[in-house]
Amino acid sequence: MPVEIITQPSREAAWPPPQGAWTYEDYARLPNNGMRYEVIEGDLYMSPAPRSIHQRIIARLYGYLWDYLKDQSVGEALFAPIDVILPGLASPVQPDLLFIAHNRLDIIKEKFIEGIPDLIVEILSPGNPALDWRTKFRVYAQAGVREYWIIDPDTCIIEINVLRGQAYAPLGSFGPGEQTRSEVLADFSLSVSDICSTQPQ
Repeated sequence: MPVEIITQPSREAAWPPPQGAWTYEDYARLPNNGMRYEVIEGDLYMSPAPRSIHQRIIARLYGYLWDYLKDQSVGEALFAPIDVILPGLASPVQPDLLFIAHNRLDIIKEKFIEGIPDLIVEILSPGNPALDWRTKFRVYAQAGVREYWIIDPDTCIIEINVLRGQAYAPLGSFGPGEQTRSEVLADFSLSVSDICSTQPQ
């Protein structure tokens, strides 16, 4: 849910701004305190540092994707923390992992990504799963993100959604013992069991 930042009175007017009025400039003034901040449609969202299972999933998924992209030079993958500006919708979001196709790499700027990734992966947070399942689901579709993965680390389920017009349609729900598939990344597949294992590898 949106978070209210409470500060002491200051001579600086209008900061922090009210929900609905946050900008990237306001976001850039937030403290570097280990929390993860995002601004979606002017609302500020805050999440705590991720759990160890979250970090393991991202590391393993990025490792698979790195190997794939070494053989298939089709784009670049990046992972959080990285700011992604979705014009008119988010300033910024910080997806757990994203992929940008080779012909669109110019959206990667020095300080942030300014434009629409081709594929985004989010891992559900136990504190606020609705942020990924509802808010980001809607916003990423509106922005035109072609493929959106949602990973539940507790059930080891990977939900893959693909853009059909201006809304997402399910490509598949993949659980332990199954292999994922992707429309954006041709011939890219990984073992769900390997990704979600709680044991270090």
